[in-house]
Amino acid sequence: MAKRNPTDRGQCDPLSPDPKDKKVERAVLGLLIYRYPKRLTIPELSRVLNEENGGFDSGDAVERAVRELVGAGLLECRAEFIVPTRAALYFDSLDSD
Repeated sequence: MAKRNPTDRGQCDPLSPDPKDKKVERAVLGLLIYRYPKRLTIPELSRVLNEENGGFDSGDAVERAVRELVGAGLLECRAEFIVPTRAALYFDSLDSD
């Protein structure tokens, strides 16, 4: 049975993502899966997600989200491009049936 917290990070752990960061992670992963097989760089991804509010903090949030998702095995870096892994694409396909 899968653990509820696969990263073993505690709620008070400073490395645990902020709830706002989790929202950005969902948006990043969702956009990359939606656009697949088109590949995006982090700056392109940030521009698409931050068209309205922009700013350094928003771009930084996208970079943190990419880092977390790569660490979780849901995204991978291919040269300067960020793409969803086979596992992420497979999981997404389970919902579409």
